[in-house]
Amino acid sequence: MDSSPHRTPPRPEDDRGRGPAGPFLPTPLEVPVVTVFTRRTTARSGVPALLAALAALSLAATGCSSDGGSADGKGRGPAVIAPGKPGEPARTLSAEEAAESGEDDTPNSADFRYIRMMITHHRQALVMAALAPDRAESGRVKKLAERISTGQRPEIEAMKGWLVEYAENDPGQGHSAHDHEAMPGMATEKQLEQLRAAHGAAFDTLFLKLMIRHHTGAVTMATELLTSGNNVRVEEMANEVVSQQSAEIERMRRLG
Repeated sequence: MDSSPHRTPPRPEDDRGRGPAGPFLPTPLEVPVVTVFTRRTTARSGVPALLAALAALSLAATGCSSDGGSADGKGRGPAVIAPGKPGEPARTLSAEEAAESGEDDTPNSADFRYIRMMITHHRQALVMAALAPDRAESGRVKKLAERISTGQRPEIEAMKGWLVEYAENDPGQGHSAHDHEAMPGMATEKQLEQLRAAHGAAFDTLFLKLMIRHHTGAVTMATELLTSGNNVRVEEMANEVVSQQSAEIERMRRLG
């Protein structure tokens, strides 16, 4: 009989050779976290709100550490990578910087410029739509014109109200001079005269042609705002323009 003492077989080591699997695995808090987000998300969520939410999550994750953080990184949250504007590199923000950015919803010059231009843009659409009841031949064209008027008139009032609310932040102090025909999709005065003179099927054809171009210009302006503005409410209005007028463009193309 073997008189040697009983030996416990060695425990298997994990595939990294760091000892028995389990006790030496790093805890989730030991793994650095990097959050990546896009500048714009849905129609109802702006960058400031998103940044604030990410920062809150980052700070909460840091606060959950049982030992209050590592010796060299106590109190620091995960990094937040913020993409720059077109042509600019991305930036890495601390949790605190992201929180501060998330609180800044101050309108910038791009917001004011967009609102003023879109008010003018919408007003011309109302002028064109008002011609349809007495000149259009197609009942579907008349209904489309009515829908455009019904949708854009309250949008004008909302944008005017926004200008009043943020008047103190206005860098142009109410200055609204601009070249109407230089705006994307705007009809020229000559084109408007031709539309006023047209009747029946000729009116329908010209109306759809001009209004498709007009809507396409509005979508272009709204899309540009989404990469240059800073105010969440303006972003929401721009997203509505993109959504609604893109749908109307498709509807008009089917009528044409």
